[in-house]
Amino acid sequence: MQIERLRLQNFRQHEDTELVLGAGLTGIIGPNGAGKTTLLEAIAWALYGTEAARGTRETIRRRGAGPRAPVRVELDFVLGAHRFRAVRTLNGAELFQDSDPAPIANSLQTVTERVGRLLGMTREEFFNTYFTGQKQLAVMSAMKPVERAQFLSRVLGYDRLQLAQERLREDRTRIRATLSALEAALPDPAELEREEATARERRAAATRLVTEAAAAIEAAERRRVETAPQWQEMQSKREQVATIQGDLRLADHRVQTARERFSQLDRELVGANEARGGLEALRAQLEPLEQLRQERQRLDELAGQYAKRQVAQAQLEETRALLQQIRTRAARLPTPEQVQQARARQLDLRTRVETLEESGRERRSTWDRDLQDAKTKRETLRDQYRELKEQLEQITAAGAEGACPTCERPLGPEYDNVIGILDRQLQEVLFNGNFYKSRIDQLQAEPAELRELERQREAAEQALTQASAELSRLETQAQEGPAMTAELLRLDARAVELNLAAQQGPASYDPNRHAEVRRKLAELDPLALQAERLRVAAERAGALVADAEAAERELSTREAEARALRDRLEALGYSDAAWEQARAAAEGAERARREGEMRSVRARAELGSAEEAVRAVERRREERARREEEAKRAARDLALYNELDRAFTDLRTDLNQQLRPDLADIASGFLRDLTTGRYAELELDEDYVATIVEAGEPKPVISGGEEDVANLALRLAISQMIADRAGQPLSLLVLDEIFGSLDEDRRAAVVDLLRSIADRFPQVILITHIEGVREGMDRVLRVDFDVERGTARVRDEAQGIGDGLAA
Repeated sequence: MQIERLRLQNFRQHEDTELVLGAGLTGIIGPNGAGKTTLLEAIAWALYGTEAARGTRETIRRRGAGPRAPVRVELDFVLGAHRFRAVRTLNGAELFQDSDPAPIANSLQTVTERVGRLLGMTREEFFNTYFTGQKQLAVMSAMKPVERAQFLSRVLGYDRLQLAQERLREDRTRIRATLSALEAALPDPAELEREEATARERRAAATRLVTEAAAAIEAAERRRVETAPQWQEMQSKREQVATIQGDLRLADHRVQTARERFSQLDRELVGANEARGGLEALRAQLEPLEQLRQERQRLDELAGQYAKRQVAQAQLEETRALLQQIRTRAARLPTPEQVQQARARQLDLRTRVETLEESGRERRSTWDRDLQDAKTKRETLRDQYRELKEQLEQITAAGAEGACPTCERPLGPEYDNVIGILDRQLQEVLFNGNFYKSRIDQLQAEPAELRELERQREAAEQALTQASAELSRLETQAQEGPAMTAELLRLDARAVELNLAAQQGPASYDPNRHAEVRRKLAELDPLALQAERLRVAAERAGALVADAEAAERELSTREAEARALRDRLEALGYSDAAWEQARAAAEGAERARREGEMRSVRARAELGSAEEAVRAVERRREERARREEEAKRAARDLALYNELDRAFTDLRTDLNQQLRPDLADIASGFLRDLTTGRYAELELDEDYVATIVEAGEPKPVISGGEEDVANLALRLAISQMIADRAGQPLSLLVLDEIFGSLDEDRRAAVVDLLRSIADRFPQVILITHIEGVREGMDRVLRVDFDVERGTARVRDEAQGIGDGLAA
């Protein structure tokens, strides 16, 4: 892996920083707190997400950046034959490959997982191998023995053997369970023999039952044939009796109906004769009826015409009153000139309100922005002052030979230089803080100009409200004008129409005579109805005589038909007792036949069940043979998996035994280079604890610097072994503040070593605050912190490019 470009936007101290990196030894140098290690943290965040960064999502955002300011890191790197670009923000992530515009992963989780698969390491493994951060040189010694072995197995790829062995053991467990299940499911042969004998005996018994049921059905059928003729004869007679009895009941009903008909006609004939006498008595009273009806019709027509004339006169008066009201309202409507003047006044007032509002917003925005900017910068300076003062107090308390709070090693000859830098930074921060405090005090009170603009805006809004109400009133009244004109034209036409209607119709009408005529007709109408009924009854007298004679003849005919049906019923000689006896004999024979059929059905069902039991035993014999064969195959597979498990265990043991001497040999070569030949051998015990060997003997006591050199040699050896196992150089090595307590000669040796391993690690990035190592670098990137802006600045000293850009 080799990093080509890194860009940070609002990440920690960096507002907009872009680094274009290349091969060789690159030094990133600057004072503590300037933002050097943040570059390493940004690489980790781009690859592995929030878990690789300190703090929370919100603390990642640069202090002083707005709440909506974008937080973004872009990392371009080469891995194998492909180029990748990882882009990560607080809420999303994308991973691009080569020149494809579409991402190969496009979410926070999927980008992290895809990077892990590409690099073949978790975040902890990657940064404990290729990245050496502050205070992390002794990562191996901080682990427990078991953890060291597991760590090396993971980073060197041996854990894949363990994973394969675990999967093999899972399959072996499954096969063992399958074998146990197959063996447990095998039925007992003796039990199968007993079940087969029982099934065959059951089948023989069922066969006997089928034969007996067939004989019973045959006997019942013979009995049914013998009783069938007598039963059929009795059924036929019963049907004939039922038919004759029905006809007889109908004949009796017809006789009764004919007798009632004859009596009714006799009574109606008597009433017709009486109606003739009553009709003659009513004729004299009904003579004036027709004349009164004609007079009533003429008076009804006169009454209708008179009522229409009265209604038209009332409507005419109402229409004239409404016309007068509308003409009065139309005279009070506003003119178009009045409406236009009101509209112009409203527009002028609205323009003034908008102008005052815009001026107020601009003035308030400027005031708020100035106040907030002063507060933000003052808060940033406070934090910077506390951090610098704490560093100064800790370094002063520790002294030149005490442990530096950053690198935990003595500063030595650089003590005064560091104290001077921190003191100058404190004075600069204090001066800027006092300036912004005065600025905040000035901006606390609301400006008088802003208060005056607010007063003018409120007055203009009140005037605008009144003008809008007046314009609305005038426009509403003006909109009524066309409707009023149309209504006046309609009412004028209606008045002319009603005036003509009021002049038509009769001038006089006598309601008293109309009521008298109606009263007389009400007295004569019941008599007229009675006379009509008497006339109809009298006219039917002649027809009733002929109907009475026909009814008498029909009665005689119906009585003769009833006597003939009774004679036929007696001639059949049918009795209910004889019918019941024949029915019982026939039903007994049928019942015996059905019982025989049911016995046959049950016997055949039992026979089928017995035969199925015999077949089931045969199928179980076949299933047992098949499972015996499967159990044999499972046993062979289990033996094979046991052998593979032993082979994997032996292979892992051999690899682990070979790993420790190989790793110690590579680390010894690095130790020799780092100590310029003073120490040439580094031993690793069974717990992978490093020991320096001097003159063939383990050195019992080593200094802090020698311990750092040993740990650095072991870390480089682990990275070298990973590169060798991968079959190609992994290119990248990043070291962050690793010098610690190393003296100047050891520092120079580390730099020379890093330059000498360019064939194995073509890209080496060294992060430090020690100025003395810069001469051995191929390239130096200077990181400073701009107190005024509150942001980090990076510049390439070789090319003099600044303002957050190094190329």
